[in-house]
Order: sequence, then structure tokens, then C-alpha cells
Amino acid sequence: MYLLENPVLQRELLINLRRKRSFVLLLLYNAVLAAVVYFAWPQQLQLDLTTTPEQTIRLIQLFFLGQFALAVLLSPSFAAESLTGEKERRTYEMLLASPLSRGAIVLGKLLASLAHLAILIVTSLPIVMLCLPLGGVSLYEILALYLALVLSVALFGMISLACSSYFQRTSAALIASYVIILPLAMLGVLFWSALGGEAKLRLLMAVTVVPAICFLGIGLLYASIVRRLQNPVELGSEGREVIDLERESKEAVGLVIDRNQFPDKLFAPAKRTGFLPDGANPVYDKEMRSEIFSQGTLMLRIVIQVSMLVAIPLMAICLFVAPINLPWYIGYVLLFNVLVGPVFSAGSISSEREHETLDLLLTTNLSPGQILSGKLLAGLRVSGVLTAFLLWPLVIACVLPLNYWSQLPAIGAQLLLVSLSCLTTTTVGLFFSVLLRKTSAALTATYLALVILYGAPMAARYFAATFFPNSQQQAAVQTFSMASPLAASFEVPWTGNPFSNSGDSERGMPRGDWSRFALFICWILLVNGVLLGTFAWLFRRRWRLGE
Repeated sequence: MYLLENPVLQRELLINLRRKRSFVLLLLYNAVLAAVVYFAWPQQLQLDLTTTPEQTIRLIQLFFLGQFALAVLLSPSFAAESLTGEKERRTYEMLLASPLSRGAIVLGKLLASLAHLAILIVTSLPIVMLCLPLGGVSLYEILALYLALVLSVALFGMISLACSSYFQRTSAALIASYVIILPLAMLGVLFWSALGGEAKLRLLMAVTVVPAICFLGIGLLYASIVRRLQNPVELGSEGREVIDLERESKEAVGLVIDRNQFPDKLFAPAKRTGFLPDGANPVYDKEMRSEIFSQGTLMLRIVIQVSMLVAIPLMAICLFVAPINLPWYIGYVLLFNVLVGPVFSAGSISSEREHETLDLLLTTNLSPGQILSGKLLAGLRVSGVLTAFLLWPLVIACVLPLNYWSQLPAIGAQLLLVSLSCLTTTTVGLFFSVLLRKTSAALTATYLALVILYGAPMAARYFAATFFPNSQQQAAVQTFSMASPLAASFEVPWTGNPFSNSGDSERGMPRGDWSRFALFICWILLVNGVLLGTFAWLFRRRWRLGE
């Protein structure tokens, strides 16, 4: 009943693996990995296999790092919808009322959600096997890496499934999954990179320590989910769409969000006690006071606490110990906004379709511009304020006597960069919310587009610097990388080390290039302008047709 005759597993596999997107994703996944191996293949006509080929080792490491990054990004998108999808479709109670045991339900959901990802990993095995004749890496090391990769994916899937059991909506479960998984993945990559010169120790840890940690985490989360399904608090609450925030704040453990206090009221305004003022946008008011927080603040509390926990050591290192690493802290802020921004915008229009309220919204006296501007400003306000919470260390750095006052133009440029990135994530999310019909599809498409916009130029830059260090292609890739805000943060000019009164350039900040930074500003404004115009035209066209 757990595997061979598990109806949950059979149904989910039939639905997921027969979709067109499954075959498209399989093609794109292997095409990207094959392209990495093809372009990074050694260019020498003869290879000396008596020595350790460093380029081959870098190729294998890059191959598995790429697979691990893709697994980290894809596993929540497959597993976070497992139980929240049942709740949103109003079939959760039917599932729990079936004769299936709770353990069989959890196992079926986990295996079904990760089956497609497992197929992607297995189909990449022939590609990496082509690298074995180059030497430098043994078959046992590759198998050990695959074992660690598969177990890591299983752990990440179980974390996403646990989040899916605690939240009512897929968007909240997805963002909570990413917030928990990404720090764990970063720690794993840093620890693995620290053992770069210890191949035997890496192999030993891949077959002993990593499986032990993964099995322990999977077992604990499995038991927790089964207990929650045995005593579900969601039963009998299908009609409940709004959670009492006052009651939730009294029962919450840890961080509590109070709508009447600063700075919480910046992103969570108090409940309305009077009439809406004349000239106010009712869509914006409804989004801020009802829709965004209708399912409680658990997701927001998790996001704030985890982000602050990670930001404290990064702040200490990048701002006060070694300020040359300040662009890395800005990169962390940008990545946080990439995670948070789409949650409050990718479901703006698609959720109206799912709740069957879009027709009612379109029959009001509101124009399409008022509707879209209200949705856009509401999502931008919440994601912008949450992102701004991570920028207070910059204010502290300017107030303290650390000579940061001489860097005010550069700090202002970094703040402008973060502001435009907040606008971009919100605009991309609203664009796919207008284009697609399901919130889960819009959210996944938004994350994919932002990963391409932010990560693809940086990945190409790292790839060119590693395998083509002295070629003309590297210069072209350096220019192409300016399409990413992560690269633009390193192009902000600094005038020496803030800890040094002499302005020693050798120990100071990277000087950067204002022209490249201005090029990025023009590029990101063009992207936002095109997206805003496109989804406004799409929405107005559908509004006129009476969708």
C-alpha cells in the first residue's frame, strides 16, 4: 500500500509525467548540462593522463554544482504544492477521509513530487560519463556525488512537503521552502568548496556524513508531517478564507507582527474602521488590508526571522570586518527580494481567476489602469519594506565613525539598485499573473524568469573566466553580465577603504565603472517599461473583450 499499490503515488505520477511541460523541462535540463560540457571541453589536442588534469576536475565540479543549483531551485516547485494544492482544490478532507494511512499519503506525495526531478538527474548520467576518459575523477567519486545529490534532493523535497502541510496556499509554502532550503544549500556548497584539495575526505563524507544528515532530517520531518495529518487543524475549515490576525498574534511563538506599531504598519496597515476616503484606490486598499494577509502572517514571520538570522553574520563581515565585500551583502539583499517579491505580485490577477472574482472586478467602474496600479503598488510596498529591513546596516555604517560618509554616492547607487530590483521583481510577477491563469504557474514562471535575468549573466561570466580566461569571448561575456543586478552592484565605484584615512586603493573598495552602472540602469528601466506596457495592453485587451 505504500509503494506498489499507492493510489496517491499512481495518480500524481500519471498527472505530472504526462504533461507537456515535463518533456520540455527534460529537454531543456539536459540541453543546458550538455552545453556546459561541450563549451568547457578541453581544447588541447593531446592530454597527459599521467598527471591530474585540473581543467577536467573543474569541469566535473561545475557540472555537479550546476545540477545541485537546479535541484535546489526545482525541488520546492514540485513538492510545495503537494498538500496545499489539495487544500486549494477543496479535496484535502477527502484525501484524509480515504482508507490510506497517513504515512502512505506522505510517502506517495513525496515520491510523486520528486519522481520527475529524479528522472532529470538520472538522464544526466550519460553526459557526465563522457568526462571519465579525460581522467582526474574516478567512477566511485561520480557515484558518490550522485548519491549525495539524490539524498539532498529528497531532504529538500521533504522540507517543502512539511511547509506544504503547514500553509494553506502554495505561494506561502513555496517561499517558506526557499527561505529554509537556500541557506542550507549555501552552507553545503561552502563546506564542500572548503574541502577542495581533499578528494578522499570528500568521498568519505559523501557516502557517510551526507547520507546520515539527510536520513535524519527526512525521518524527523516525515514523523512531523504524519502527526500533523493525524490531527489536522484544517478539517472543517473549507469555508474559512480569512484568519483572525489578532488571535494569531496572541498564539504566535517568537516574532509577532502588530499592525498598529512601527515598523510593522509599513507593510501591514491596521484594519479599516471607517469609510474609504474619496479618490482612494479600492483595489490597493483591499490588497493591503485583506488579500495579502488573509491567510495569516506565519510565512512573513518565517521570512523575516530567517533573513535576519542570515543577515547578521553577513553584515558583520561585509560592512565592518572586510568592507571590500560590501557588494556581496547587496547581492544577498537582491536575492532576498527575488524570493519575496513574486509572492505578493504573481498571484494578483491569477488569484482573481481562481476565486472566480475577476468578472466582478471587471464590471466595476474601475479602469484597467486603476486595477493594475493598485495590484502593483500593493505588492511593491510589501516586498520593498521587507527588503528595506535588510538595509538598516548601511544606515548604521554611515552613522558610526567609520568614514562611510565619503562613500555616500556609492551607497546611494546601491540603494537605487535595490529599489529598481524591487520594482523589477514585482513587475515580472504581475506580468505572468496577467499572462497565466494559475497562481502556481505564474509563480514558477516568475522565479524562472528572474533566475535567468539575475543568474544567467553571472553564470556565463563565471564560466568564461574559468574556462576561457584569455579570450575575446570573455570580454563580450563581461559586457553581457551587466544585464544582472548582481554584476551591477560590483560596478559601483568606491574611493578607497572606509577604514583607511589615506584612501589606500590596494586595500580599498573595487573602483568599478560608473558608465557600466549607468548602462545597467538604462537596461533595467527599459525592461520594466516594456513589461509594464505589455501587461497593461494585455489586461486592457482582455477587459474590453470581457474575459
